[in-house]
Amino acid sequence: GTFSGITLACNQRSEAEVDRVLEQAEAAGARILKPAERVFWGGYSGYFADPDGHVWEVAYNPGWTIAEDGSLTVA
Repeated sequence: GTFSGITLACNQRSEAEVDRVLEQAEAAGARILKPAERVFWGGYSGYFADPDGHVWEVAYNPGWTIAEDGSLTVA
């Protein structure tokens, strides 16, 4: 069917971190909806559904800097 909800996004510092988060999610019972890949806007992104059915995007955006404290700087 067609998706009509929202997704929650979890931004990471690198493509490798995106892959790691997706692997951890799957190991914890999530269903991978779309494996991570390079996307049209220049980043790297994949999607999973958690056991409750919530859809999450895990993404890396090379134009964003994520500090150690989690704060975000958009270039």
